[in-house]
Amino acid sequence: MTTTFGWLQIVRLGLAQTALGAVVVLTTSTLNRVMVVELALPALVPGLLVALHHASQALRPRWGFGSDRGGRRTPWIVGGMALLSAGGTLAAIATAAMAESLPLGLTLGVLAFLMIGVGVGACGTNLLVLLASHVADRRRPAAATIVWVMMIAGFVVTGGAAGHALDPFSSGRLVAVCAAVCVIAFLVAVAATWRLEPMESPEERRPVQAAVPFRVALATVGNEPAARRFTLFVLASMLAYSMQDLILEPFAGLVFGMTPGETTRLSGLQNAGTLAGMVGVGLLAGVFGEARDGLLGRWIVGGCLASAGALGMIALAGATASDAALVPAVFALGLGNGAFAVAAIGSMMGLAGRGDPATRGVRMGLWGAAQAIGFGFGGLLGAAAADLARTAFGSASAAYACVFLAEGALFLACAAYALRLGRNETAAPAAARPSSTPWRAEAAWPADGRATP
Repeated sequence: MTTTFGWLQIVRLGLAQTALGAVVVLTTSTLNRVMVVELALPALVPGLLVALHHASQALRPRWGFGSDRGGRRTPWIVGGMALLSAGGTLAAIATAAMAESLPLGLTLGVLAFLMIGVGVGACGTNLLVLLASHVADRRRPAAATIVWVMMIAGFVVTGGAAGHALDPFSSGRLVAVCAAVCVIAFLVAVAATWRLEPMESPEERRPVQAAVPFRVALATVGNEPAARRFTLFVLASMLAYSMQDLILEPFAGLVFGMTPGETTRLSGLQNAGTLAGMVGVGLLAGVFGEARDGLLGRWIVGGCLASAGALGMIALAGATASDAALVPAVFALGLGNGAFAVAAIGSMMGLAGRGDPATRGVRMGLWGAAQAIGFGFGGLLGAAAADLARTAFGSASAAYACVFLAEGALFLACAAYALRLGRNETAAPAAARPSSTPWRAEAAWPADGRATP
């Protein structure tokens, strides 16, 4: 019989996700800003490196399938975290080396970001599979929200602490701060997962190991209309979500003259907004889920619209060089991102709980791969667009404003797509409609509308 996790075990997994987020935020935000501003490299350089780390996560479905077949997940989580921490430290060393020898620094950077991508994929996918395997149905949405919020908390805490530790900036200080964060994150992940996964007998694992081949499992999930449409939405929305990921800190440094510590704190403010949006929507969905059918779908749409509006505010702040307008706009962007993200996560957990449990890891891996591809290509697209716009306009503020406005337009398109999917599900005949869809509140929350214990 499968052991069910309680809230303490869920929070422990959340700590592992916090550790993962702490390392990722340094590599995607702080190091990319240093490359663009301090080293005066094209934004495309960190964009390509981060895209490489996301591209390597296209194998997430295969890792999830491996877990579905009965392998223990803890070695994947700890091993992935070890590789991620080593890659994060090497990425800082590579960034410092770029100041002396660009070819050497880039070579080390490619290796480092490949390590980061494999580590994130191995750790993150199997952590979610462990949740899906040992968390009761009624707790899965709340568990997913807790774990994701704790990852954002890792962003916030690391962004603030590292921001203060990096000033006054030097290459040696950069490496020391990043290495310290990576070591601490690895130790936290090891402690959080120590003896957490239940030991199952070979008899319990044997039926799972006899599952269908990977290609068949992936095709089965991919042929489900709801899963396929949701995958497309995740891909598009994560593309919009990440377009500003590699340009926000360079934008603040070039247009507003902020120091590395100040831009890192600004990134932390955005993550704080994301955290607030996630917590707020998670609570509202839990309280009103029964009374407001489709509430999560509405929050997905509302979060996309709010994100689009905040990006317009950021573009306006850059055009007017208004520090007073930039800070609330960045926080508002975080709120909108958090609102749609937690609603999408709740829908994801609802869909993952449907169908054959033997394909649960494949489902998680499929959406994780879509998320990673969207993130990677979005960051690369945003960085490349910023470089091209700066060349075309000769003005940093105008160039970044164009990119932020384009990102806002993509969020509007995602909101329209979500509305269309919601109407399609509503119009479908009851007999043909899936028992749960990404756009219905009961797809992600218990029938009584609360994340009950």
